[in-house]
Amino acid sequence: MNKDEKLQITKDQLIDAIFSLMEEKEDPLQVTSREIAARAGVKPSMINYCFESRENLIYLTFQKQYFKFLEEKNVAELMKKDLPPKTFLKEIHYIIAECLVENPKFNKAITPSVLFKRNLGHQSFSYPYVKKHYGNRKTEKECKLIAYELSTMMQLILYRKDDIKRDFGIDLDDKKQLKKYIDMRVDLLLSEDK
Repeated sequence: MNKDEKLQITKDQLIDAIFSLMEEKEDPLQVTSREIAARAGVKPSMINYCFESRENLIYLTFQKQYFKFLEEKNVAELMKKDLPPKTFLKEIHYIIAECLVENPKFNKAITPSVLFKRNLGHQSFSYPYVKKHYGNRKTEKECKLIAYELSTMMQLILYRKDDIKRDFGIDLDDKKQLKKYIDMRVDLLLSEDK
């Protein structure tokens, strides 16, 4: 077995370890690097060697689960449809929101990183659809900011979904209410101004 194969095995062991620990812990933010390494049967330093940080390992583990979820929801078919950009953004954000609602521990674990550490210079997947929606009515920077606001506000609201239910009576675990919320957010951010 060569070095790359061994490294991939270690990465897989770490991903499996974080996944099982996240499921077991009440608070996913309490999963430590030492626990992850012990469960994976490797030294704690391998987390940084393989993934740069514990947070990145958590994010990539969630991303693996997220892509599986998207495949199950047949997002590839949605992408092939010739939907208006605003309609597409509602549909795709609903699917993403559904994934975050169904994986609350991972949502809680990745939200601080997504909100506070994400490189704002990276183009979000929503940007091309926001740009297409506005055409030449908004600048590139305005469209990038709207796309950023769309994803981060949804992330924050879903992170605080229990508080939203308590304080505003909106149950985002209910699929109809979740869909209504997503439609409202997209409508607010993608106005029809001329």
